[in-house]
Amino acid sequence: MQLVLRGRVDYVSTYEAMRAFTAARDTSTPDELWLCEHPPVFTQGLAGKPEHVHGPGDIPVVATNRGGQVTYHGPGQVVAYPLLDLGRAGYFVKEYVHRLEEAVIRTLRHYGVTGHRVPGAPGIYVKLDDPFGHSSISPTPGGDPFRGLGKIAALGIKVSRHCAYHGVALNVAMDLEPFSRIDPCGYAGLATVDLSTIGVSTQWQEAAQLLGHKLAAHLS
Repeated sequence: MQLVLRGRVDYVSTYEAMRAFTAARDTSTPDELWLCEHPPVFTQGLAGKPEHVHGPGDIPVVATNRGGQVTYHGPGQVVAYPLLDLGRAGYFVKEYVHRLEEAVIRTLRHYGVTGHRVPGAPGIYVKLDDPFGHSSISPTPGGDPFRGLGKIAALGIKVSRHCAYHGVALNVAMDLEPFSRIDPCGYAGLATVDLSTIGVSTQWQEAAQLLGHKLAAHLS
């Protein structure tokens, strides 16, 4: 898998480039992993509902063909787009999602942070009161599955002709205010955090390279 560090690039042109790459590839096309940072943009997945965007203000809202609902991309966030032939890799979608999440968990572990999965809610979460603790989360039956948690990484993919694109976004050091204008991933009141707000100081490029290498290792 070839890592391509694209840096800060427009979301729409990147989205169109992913679609074009996937449409043009064949069974011999090498997989690529694009590492990006986007100017402020809200993106709606195929399951997105208008009521989950409360007031975008001057931030554009872009409809996409990925799975999931609404999320926010902005400066200080690493967005990783694996352009992967799932058929050649031998993965079904469920395993692919698990591998994406595991790469984020391993990236967080490098910084001493414990990442958690929440059943039925793709992405990675941290305990707000103890992001460095190692205890597992214990959801209360019938209760709020996100109680005490903050989302630090969002995930959304598209599969076309057994090839995946879109990917995963890890919050590093962002202005988190725009998340308050939406119901992140369709969940009203879901707290969103980044590495900076939980006490981890790192540069975008360092986090991008680390996540990129973890993804390449887990997807190879």
